[in-house]
Amino acid sequence: MSLQRLIPDADAFLALPPEELAFYVLQAAQQASGGAGLLHIQGLHNQVGAYPANKQPQIQVALEEAWQWLESQLLLVSAPGPNGRNGYRVLGRRATGLRAAEQFKAFRQGIAFPKELLHPTIAERTWIAVMRGEFDAAVFHAFKAVEVAVRETGGFAPTDIGVDLMHRAFNPTNGPLTRATDPPAERQALMHLFAGAIGSYKNPHSHRNVIINDANEAQEMVLLASHLLRIVDSRR
Repeated sequence: MSLQRLIPDADAFLALPPEELAFYVLQAAQQASGGAGLLHIQGLHNQVGAYPANKQPQIQVALEEAWQWLESQLLLVSAPGPNGRNGYRVLGRRATGLRAAEQFKAFRQGIAFPKELLHPTIAERTWIAVMRGEFDAAVFHAFKAVEVAVRETGGFAPTDIGVDLMHRAFNPTNGPLTRATDPPAERQALMHLFAGAIGSYKNPHSHRNVIINDANEAQEMVLLASHLLRIVDSRR
């Protein structure tokens, strides 16, 4: 399907930022290749003539931006051998699973997710899961790591789990992870924070299939788990 069929209106074409336009550019490039797997931007530039003449120079620039975005994210890579030197591209490994618009959107949201903000314990695995759109797996892993960290840091047994573990670990009076110098109300609030997080985000995934469809929601949950892990670190 041509660019003009995918985005009939020139103004709509120009209104899309490069990372959103890139999905349509990728679809059109694959169609233009005829299934051969070799993609070339020139084939898309040839399609720009279907738009109004006064819009074509801007559309050419937008097309180049989207193509370069695809390359920068390794969704398109140089074809092996002479083809690559002549400007031909093939799908990168990251692109093979991005068939639908929602998958592409999840990928865009994933790469915008700052891995460096995540606690080292969960950074690699949760970030990759988010990138793949496996949001429920990312959240479960993140909060399981919180539970494990609390159990190990507090010196609890493997059978100590869940909300009860959080209540014992952060008991305002005698919890091994509570900080006696904090005001009593803050100690109690922290206990409730950990218990609520485990009860809301980890336990449901342990007992049933929980579907998370929103990348931003999953990222916020993972960031909360990362924050809790840093609190546990401070009590070691």
